[in-house]
Amino acid sequence: MKRQILLGTIALVAGSLMAADSGPKDDVAAAAGKLADSGNYSWKSIMDFGPNSQFTPGPTLGKVDSEGYAWLSVTFNDNTVEGLKKGEKVAVKGDDGWQSVSEGDGGGGGGGGFDPVTFMGRRMRTMKPPASEVQDLLPKVASLKKDGDVYSGDLTEEGAKDLLTMGFRRRGRGAAPTDAKGSVKFWIKDGALTKIQTHVTGKREFNGEMHDVDRTVTTDIKDVGVTKVSPSDEAKKKLS
Repeated sequence: MKRQILLGTIALVAGSLMAADSGPKDDVAAAAGKLADSGNYSWKSIMDFGPNSQFTPGPTLGKVDSEGYAWLSVTFNDNTVEGLKKGEKVAVKGDDGWQSVSEGDGGGGGGGGFDPVTFMGRRMRTMKPPASEVQDLLPKVASLKKDGDVYSGDLTEEGAKDLLTMGFRRRGRGAAPTDAKGSVKFWIKDGALTKIQTHVTGKREFNGEMHDVDRTVTTDIKDVGVTKVSPSDEAKKKLS
């Protein structure tokens, strides 16, 4: 009887120690893994460049489903561009309807101007849904602390530089960002990841000059387990 009590006590203590070893980063990683394992979900991302910015991008809407489709909708001023991906195949919908990414890469932008279809094609090729984004973010976080449902922490200097570089210029070109700082927040409820927020500041090169950057990206996750991407026949043909 005493032996059983002793073994039970040891098991209880060991379980408590294992639970104690599970820190905030482990909680976030587990929540991201759970989201990925769900097979399908939707999200909405809002990018904010601060009150002094002359540019306010529209929202980005995204979906992934268990059939392997990934869909994005991005708004530029009054224009909305859609992208669809399955495996390595990408299609983009612009003013001329759906076209494969190879067609999109060759179209528009005459004279070096901004071409939404070309931009979207490149974005779809490198897109990562929120679950994958979190897995990439965690190594860039110095430490996390938990306060209720919110896990927050600061990015490492290199992590902040990486985020400051993303979305502006291909790596290896132009001056490296300076004064880079950043932070992250993850919202987890009942083990499920519901929201992600990144905030980075610093100086980044644009057209040969260094400019201040203050960027916050907030992503809300919803419809986990019930999301379905329903591409049109035209879009499917472009993925074949």
